[in-house]
Amino acid sequence: MYSKRKVSIPVTELEQAFFCRLDDNLRSKTLEEEFKSGVKWQKIPTRYLKMKPQEIENEIIRLKSILGTKLFILGHHYQREEVIKFADATGDSFKLSVEASKVRQADYVVFCGVHFMAETADILTSREQKVILPNLSAGCSMADMAPSDDVEDAWNFVSKELDGLIAPITYMNSSAAIKALCGENDGIVCTSSNAKKAFQKFLDKGKKIFFFPDQHLGRNTAISLGIDESQTKVWNPFKINGGLSQNDIRNSKVLLWQGHCSVHTRFTKDQVLDAKSDKNAKVVVHPECTNDVVREADYVGSTEYIIDIVSNSDSGSVWGIGTEINLVKRLAMNNPDKDIFCLDPIVCPCATMFRIHPAYLLWVLDGLAAGLVINQVSVKESTILNAKVALERMLEL
Repeated sequence: MYSKRKVSIPVTELEQAFFCRLDDNLRSKTLEEEFKSGVKWQKIPTRYLKMKPQEIENEIIRLKSILGTKLFILGHHYQREEVIKFADATGDSFKLSVEASKVRQADYVVFCGVHFMAETADILTSREQKVILPNLSAGCSMADMAPSDDVEDAWNFVSKELDGLIAPITYMNSSAAIKALCGENDGIVCTSSNAKKAFQKFLDKGKKIFFFPDQHLGRNTAISLGIDESQTKVWNPFKINGGLSQNDIRNSKVLLWQGHCSVHTRFTKDQVLDAKSDKNAKVVVHPECTNDVVREADYVGSTEYIIDIVSNSDSGSVWGIGTEINLVKRLAMNNPDKDIFCLDPIVCPCATMFRIHPAYLLWVLDGLAAGLVINQVSVKESTILNAKVALERMLEL
């Protein structure tokens, strides 16, 4: 029997509301002002708390020049503008980790993203390179909803219940430990772009799927493959045996871990319909959105897909976008000939990405210039080996 775990809500989920606002002014405040919001961020030397944006910018530029090719900064698409402008490469999480693995001359890879991304970069880069996360409290609420011990317990229970006729698939947005679990158990990692291929790989072998940690991406993928919703069941880690009966488990094709993205679940069916009726907009959303949103959207795809379809659309076109606000604002800035807006009228940046304040980036660069490595993210060798297996299977799709 799988016992339920203690009910807890990731602090990142609770923080999401701290940064929501009705205007679209996402300009960074001093760290001292940010802390007044009640956020629980990593402690940092006091001298950085009152530093003004221009002062921080000037110092980062100076330190980048000093560190030169020893330093490689990665900036995820959801980063605030005051951070991503210092990035040597921008993109989604896996793309950035691959980029870092190619830059062998860089001793230090600073990942302006969240913890699981820095772990993936450490898995793919050389052992000589050091991967750094500017703020170690920058986790991911979705990844935090799937603690590796709980996932392992659930997997062991379900696998035994089904005599091994089930495969573990984890979304890239998960810890290195869960990626390793998939590698050890003939499973795979997937992105939002190739989830359909990953599912099909195991369904063709007659296997069921246990998908971690985003129930919405899993459900949307299963539905796109023609799997009836009655054959997808949500595993609730707060309940005994996931809240499922033996028949539920045996009759399902896909089990979905009960996790979600705090940003993408804010979008609603009504927002999509309003964008179409009020602005005659085309709507594109991320597959981490709920299924009722995905059903009504004109297009559904990964972050890179959203960027491509909007950027390559006709001049004068109107787009309602269901993804993180910093990316939406950047798309609007880079495509002034189009009307681009976020579906959600309340502006809510990703709270975890927002933890990478420019002052934290300056702090770790100050350390490197002084010969100190602050906030290194290091994955155990055994975990790296098994996680790489799951990642390599993904690359074979």
